[in-house]
Amino acid sequence: MWRTVRVCAAVIALGLLSACGSSTYVQQGPSDTLRSYARALQEGRVDEAYRLLSDEARRSMSLEAFKRAVRENPEDVHEIARAIARPSADPVVTATVTVPNGEELELIFEGGKWRLDAAAVDLYGQSTPRQALLGFLRAFERKRYDVILRYIPDAEKEGLGGLGGGAWGEGAVREGGVPEAPPGRSEGELTAEKIKDSWEGPQKEHINRNVQAIKAALPTATIEETGDSASMAYGAGGTVAFLREHGAWKIREF
Repeated sequence: MWRTVRVCAAVIALGLLSACGSSTYVQQGPSDTLRSYARALQEGRVDEAYRLLSDEARRSMSLEAFKRAVRENPEDVHEIARAIARPSADPVVTATVTVPNGEELELIFEGGKWRLDAAAVDLYGQSTPRQALLGFLRAFERKRYDVILRYIPDAEKEGLGGLGGGAWGEGAVREGGVPEAPPGRSEGELTAEKIKDSWEGPQKEHINRNVQAIKAALPTATIEETGDSASMAYGAGGTVAFLREHGAWKIREF
């Protein structure tokens, strides 16, 4: 296994970098640790280099396996050491904390202290699918239909979507998520008022049921991203579909 150069390089390099959030790195500084690791590899002090790996990295690779990887791929190991010894910029140390409602907060270590990232005060952010979903749920709870418009793809807002529309639209929604336009209502641009009329009227029970199921699933749910699309399963066969548009994540359907 360790004869594969790509695997060897990934484990030796990423095993070290995965430790950047540990207390050891915070105390002595990421750059100091990178240089210490590089010197240990270059000088053949393999045991010392191994001790600088994170707990997770050491669990995934024993000391014996680490020594074998270094011994069998010396040129690649020295190349990694040279690259690590000269980082192009000071490393940024971050930590991600998941709170009970499923929201992820990022902290940045700077000036010897942990500080909250700007996303902690961005109540209606759209930089990630999870952040967009949390912002949407927050807007829904507060009946901020003007904010909810931000999470709707342009084609849906303009009445041109045809995306399967399990949530957006002026009318009621049949079971199974098929839109049904109400009598006497014309197609047109979606507005906050139209969403309010529908979600507090014909669609109320359907939307509330879906939202509660999403909230229940979110803390432990996995969101799968593929390019500019993403999805999250919830409830008994439900799916939230996301779309990245103009750099912001939006909700295609739920």
